[in-house]
Amino acid sequence: MTVLPDDGLSLAAEFPDATHEQWQRLVEGVLRKSGKEASGEAAEDALSTQLEDGLTTRPLYTARETGANANGDTGASVAATAATAATAGFPGFAPFTRGGRPEGTSVSGWDVRQRLAGTDPVRVNEAALADLENGTTSLWLTVGRTGIPADGLARALDGVYLDLAPVTLDAGADYAEAARALLALYAEREVAPEAARASLGADPLGHEARTGEVLDLAEAAALARETAGAWPHVRALTVDALPYHEAGGSAAEELGLSLATGVAYLRALEGGGLGVEAALGQLEFRYAATADQFLTIAKLRAARRLWARVAEACGAPEAGAQRQHAVTSPVMMTRRDPWVNMLRTTVACMAAGVGGADSVTVLPFDNELGLPDAFARRIARNTSTILLEESHLARVIDPAGGSYYVEQLTTELAGAAWEFFQTVEKAGGLPGALRSGLVAERLATTWAARSKKLARRREPITGVSEFPLLSEKPVVREPAPAGPTGGLPRVRRDEAYEALRARSDAHLTATGQRPRVFLAALGPAAAHTARATFASNLFQAGGIEPVHDPVSVDPASAAGAYAASGADGMAVLCSSDALYEEQAGAVAAALRSAGATTLFLAGKPGTAEGSVDEYVFAGCDAVAVLSSVLDRMGVAS
Repeated sequence: MTVLPDDGLSLAAEFPDATHEQWQRLVEGVLRKSGKEASGEAAEDALSTQLEDGLTTRPLYTARETGANANGDTGASVAATAATAATAGFPGFAPFTRGGRPEGTSVSGWDVRQRLAGTDPVRVNEAALADLENGTTSLWLTVGRTGIPADGLARALDGVYLDLAPVTLDAGADYAEAARALLALYAEREVAPEAARASLGADPLGHEARTGEVLDLAEAAALARETAGAWPHVRALTVDALPYHEAGGSAAEELGLSLATGVAYLRALEGGGLGVEAALGQLEFRYAATADQFLTIAKLRAARRLWARVAEACGAPEAGAQRQHAVTSPVMMTRRDPWVNMLRTTVACMAAGVGGADSVTVLPFDNELGLPDAFARRIARNTSTILLEESHLARVIDPAGGSYYVEQLTTELAGAAWEFFQTVEKAGGLPGALRSGLVAERLATTWAARSKKLARRREPITGVSEFPLLSEKPVVREPAPAGPTGGLPRVRRDEAYEALRARSDAHLTATGQRPRVFLAALGPAAAHTARATFASNLFQAGGIEPVHDPVSVDPASAAGAYAASGADGMAVLCSSDALYEEQAGAVAAALRSAGATTLFLAGKPGTAEGSVDEYVFAGCDAVAVLSSVLDRMGVAS
């Protein structure tokens, strides 16, 4: 332990170390003021958040969570550091939790990998050159049935210095043809084998997950054997976990299925004649990065630790450094108010960088609307550039390392993922689990649970379920090539609300007006603003236009205000509980006399019972309420 000199700058030297129990007692006092009685661990549990995979985020993490100090002494920083080093290791060394290379990304930053979708080699080439000239360091090309043809690869890469710009292929079932076209192009342009850096993208099991089409692993093994012998920095296979993330899988499920995929590929490669170290060197892993920054950081760190455990079991622990490609999550992207996607992808990119990803792809903000335009691609690549060049995010190796929370979350997530991986292995490995329906059923269950949170706005979606703007003009893009289908579904967080908004759009086109609801606000602004704002946001999330004019009504003015609003039989009372007790009955009667057929009250169920029909409140099933309202308004589904 280093003893600092007495320079008069000692931190908290006059105060005794605080204990975990003292902090809990402070929490008890805060809870007591809010009307909740809890003590000790129960008080701490009241502030905890339940995550997927049975994980819990607690309000405070100290050395005791890492096991560094059984007495829970938060001042034991030396012991905590030693414990972290023992479980996480050091950057570049097994178990690689802290990074696959000793220097991390501190030398040149992470690889900024831009995805280029499109079927025209000429247009793809124009975009590729523009990206490479302005910050992109590698290209991710869609080739084959849903992208450029394999024989158009040379045109798409015309003018690209292939000894400087790595290329990643995504060709689905056509991976062998695309791979050989790229390798032939390297030979044609006299790129030295040791200078070529590429990922050929063979992923038979990922293709099966997306399409249901079964491919022979032997062909992928043959490609890997050919690559390993001739191209030292080219990886033949990709372990793509995005199909499972896009089907609604949790972080642990994504990790567990990536492990199962990687193990299946190792078996195939060893069966095809490759040694275990060479086989490990032929794999690149692809994961989703979301706007849940700490979960993303922990997921990438856990992925490296888990794969190192697989390599250790195979007898090659020093070859277990996982090569990672992080992609900002398509599931989190919205079609309404797509500009907010820039914020989501910035947080996700930051988390991917902090988590130690080797390559990061930021999907353009308009990715879910069609083919991204030049502006969107520029913003996508500049996201990494700002984080690298202005925020200097890559200059610190494993910046999250040593955080009690991140280390604990990494450990717990790794444990949950390993448990699911073992379940998949017991079902016959990933091929067996896919074909038996185990994977689809597990992911569907996870997504159903998350969908309930989205429907109740427990997981808010800015610009969609929260703070929507009905007057915003839609962003229109050229349609993108249709992606592969037939296997696992592709879900989006906004899908339930998107369906409601589409009904409203069709109604607007047919009638010239959106469906409307009247907000009957009682009393002064101080009494009704909070609930009127809540109701306005709620109904706009379903494409229903709230009419809040006049600002306030009473029993004498309510009927006339409702008649002038053009509302479609619906009104919402918005005010304080006290004013509900005084005026709700009379205002409700006036609204019904003016033609309102359904009355809602913004507040606790049971308030003004007998005067209103239904209630809207924080935590209600917004999707069910809005769908029912549109049905009663006669808006076609």
